[in-house]
Amino acid sequence: MDFLSPYNLIIEGSVILIISFFFNELSKKTSVPSVLMLIVLGILIKVVLDFLEAGKVDFFRILEILGIVGLIMIVLEAALELKLERDKVVPITKALIIGFVGLMLSTWVTAMILEYFVEGMDTLRAWIYATPLSILSSAIVIPSVNDLRKDKKEFHIYESTFSDILGIMLFYFLTSQVENEGEGSGLVQFGFSTLLTIILSVVLSYLIVIIFQNIKSHVKLFLLIAVLLLLYAVGKKMHLSSLIIILVFGLVIANITLFFQGWLKRFLDPEKAKDIYNGLHVITIETAFVVRTFFFVIFGITITFASLGDWNVIGVSILLLLVIYVIRWIILRVSIGEDIFPQLYIAPRGLITILLFYAIPKEAEVATFSQGILLFIIIGTAVIMTVSMIFDKKRSMSAIKEASDLPVSTIKWKLPQDN
Repeated sequence: MDFLSPYNLIIEGSVILIISFFFNELSKKTSVPSVLMLIVLGILIKVVLDFLEAGKVDFFRILEILGIVGLIMIVLEAALELKLERDKVVPITKALIIGFVGLMLSTWVTAMILEYFVEGMDTLRAWIYATPLSILSSAIVIPSVNDLRKDKKEFHIYESTFSDILGIMLFYFLTSQVENEGEGSGLVQFGFSTLLTIILSVVLSYLIVIIFQNIKSHVKLFLLIAVLLLLYAVGKKMHLSSLIIILVFGLVIANITLFFQGWLKRFLDPEKAKDIYNGLHVITIETAFVVRTFFFVIFGITITFASLGDWNVIGVSILLLLVIYVIRWIILRVSIGEDIFPQLYIAPRGLITILLFYAIPKEAEVATFSQGILLFIIIGTAVIMTVSMIFDKKRSMSAIKEASDLPVSTIKWKLPQDN
C-alpha cells in the first residue's frame, strides 16, 4: 500500500487533524496536555508503519519547516495576547525577570552537568546543548493553563513567551561563538544585531499596519502572514534576531492605540486596524493548531526508544529534571512566595527544545550526546506537568464542593433597646 500517494496523504492528514481536535477537547477535561497525546499518536503510527513495512521516510526537513513556522505562529499568538496596560506592568516585568533568571540558571547548571558526564563536551558546546533543555515550551504551556486562575494563567503565558524568545536569542548567540571561534567579538556583534533588529522591527511594524489597513482586498491576512514569514527568513539570513520582528509586530497590533499616539494618530484607522487584529488572531490560533499537530505527530514518528535503556542516559536525565525543579522552586519561592502550586511543575520542554536541538551547527555537534536525554526531559516534564494539573483541578473541585456543602443559616437580630 502506497501511504504517500496524494489521496492517502489527504486522508491521513485529515484524520490526524480531526483526532487532534478531540485531543484538545479531552485535554480541557483531563488536564493531560494535547501535545503529549500527539507524541503518543506519532509513536503508534510508527509502530503501524513498521509492522506494515512501509519503508523509511526522511521527516527531518518536514519537521524543521513545521518547527520554524510553528515557532513564528506561537510567538505571534502569544504577542497578540499581551496587553500593555498600566496594571500589567508589574506582572509582565516579574514574568520577564523570572523567565530570564530561570533560563540562565538552568542553562548554567545543566551545562556543568553535561560537561562533566558527556565525553568530549567542552564548556561552550555544553552551553549550546543546555540551552534548548532549559527553555519553557509556550506551545505546551499556553494551551494547558486555560483553567488556572487568571493571574496564574497570565504569568505562565508571559513567562513561557519570554523564555522562548530569550532562549532562542541565547542559543543563536552561543552558536555564533562556535562559528566565529577565536574572534572574540561575538557579544558586541550580538548586542548590535539585537538593537538593530528592535529598531527595524518597530519601523516595519508601523509600515505594515499603515499599508495593510488601506488594502481593500479580502485576502490580505494570509498576505500579511507571508510578509511576516518573509521578514523572519530574511532576518535569519542576515543574522538578525528575527523572532523580535514577530514579537514587536504582535505587540504593536495588539496595543494599537498605545503605539499610535500624538501625530501618529492621523495615520491610523482604528476600525480597520481592529479588523486586522481580530482576523490575525483567528488565523494564528488556527495555523498554530495545525502546525503544532503535525509537528508533534511527526516527532513521535521519529522517536527511537533504544537510548532510553541506557543507565547513563537515565541517570543524567533524572539529575537534569531535579535541577529544573529545584531552581524553579527557589526562584518562585523568592519572587512569588508560598502560593507556587501548580506553577512550580508547569515547566515543560517541547517544540523550541526540539527545533533548537536540530539547529545545532555541525561544528558544535557532540557525537557522544544521546538523544535519549532530550526525549526523557520532554516526556518527563510533560508528565510531571500533567500530574500537577490533574491534582490542582481535583483540589479546586474539592474546594468548590466543600464550600457548596456548608450550611446556610440565618441569624435573628433585634434592634438594641435603650436602657
